[in-house]
Amino acid sequence: MRRLLSITVAAVLAVGMSGCGQAAKESAEPKKEPAAKETTAEATKELNVYSSRHYDVDKKLYDKFTEETGVKVNVVEGKGPELVERLVREKDAPEADLFVTVGAESISQLNDEGVLGEYSSETIEKNIPEQYRGDGWMGMSSRARVVAYVKDQVDPSAITSYEDLTKPEWKGQILVRPSESSYNQALVASFVDTMGKDKAKEWAQGVTDNMAREPKGNDRDQAKAIVAGEGKLAIMNSYYWVKLKNSSDPEEQKVAEKIDLIFPKDTHVNLSYAGVIKGGKNSVNAVKFMEFLTSSDIQTIIAEDNGEFPLNPETTVPEPQKSWLGFTPQKIDYATLGKHIPEATEIFTEVGWK
Repeated sequence: MRRLLSITVAAVLAVGMSGCGQAAKESAEPKKEPAAKETTAEATKELNVYSSRHYDVDKKLYDKFTEETGVKVNVVEGKGPELVERLVREKDAPEADLFVTVGAESISQLNDEGVLGEYSSETIEKNIPEQYRGDGWMGMSSRARVVAYVKDQVDPSAITSYEDLTKPEWKGQILVRPSESSYNQALVASFVDTMGKDKAKEWAQGVTDNMAREPKGNDRDQAKAIVAGEGKLAIMNSYYWVKLKNSSDPEEQKVAEKIDLIFPKDTHVNLSYAGVIKGGKNSVNAVKFMEFLTSSDIQTIIAEDNGEFPLNPETTVPEPQKSWLGFTPQKIDYATLGKHIPEATEIFTEVGWK
């Protein structure tokens, strides 16, 4: 059975992880822009956000920020890679002030392209642990990539690590979404980072050999499939269990009731992050919004509404996330994770993970 330890989310998510870049430590106020630019940012009372997070809770947060500050938030939504491409294309004349997305794998590209700007905020330094912030960016929430199983069909003690998924006894029993999923790409990229490409390929081959069917659908579909008897184990993100449990569809609620989650040793943790755009017209407001996202009250809203883990250690962690605490997170550098995505893509092709 998974260990449910009564510790704070900070202890869970911060323990033993490598630093992901150093945020500037200068003052409590955002880095001062030239006076004219700061005056313009304050006068316009606007913030332009590119976001690949398509959640109702985010809309709630934009409205709340506007209500508290008077700053109007203009949001352009799209898929992460498309927005990254647009940010790179516009970097000499940026239209966005802030980029909000799921998956830290784009941080390295944006930094390499000179898209992310600098910021200084003691508020962010205080609220977000060092390993979840870096040059131009900060994590806002997280979710774990775990193993789901049907309660009366699997002994969870049989799965203690991701490597256990490659054992012969799980032949024809594993369900997972396609290789094009950013979650799977980040997972394998993290293995390249921590184990090396050869070991990462060995793992991916083992999982592919044990698949119950050709990969298809999203994480919820994998959970539904094991309940339907198509396999016994599903790789999925933890927050999807919460979404199933809180769904308006009674059938999805039943799926959540029938499955439970295993948090393997060195659990891979995905970050949603916010990055300030270099040369943005409203950079002062961008940092204000980032600070707003780190407050314990806002972190609680994100956790309650979207089933994610908060990153601010002072946040009250809701159930069921609180009951999941105690897992050991994987030690990776989020600022460089994206550099291993090409290798992960090669691995998928080589092992036949469609």
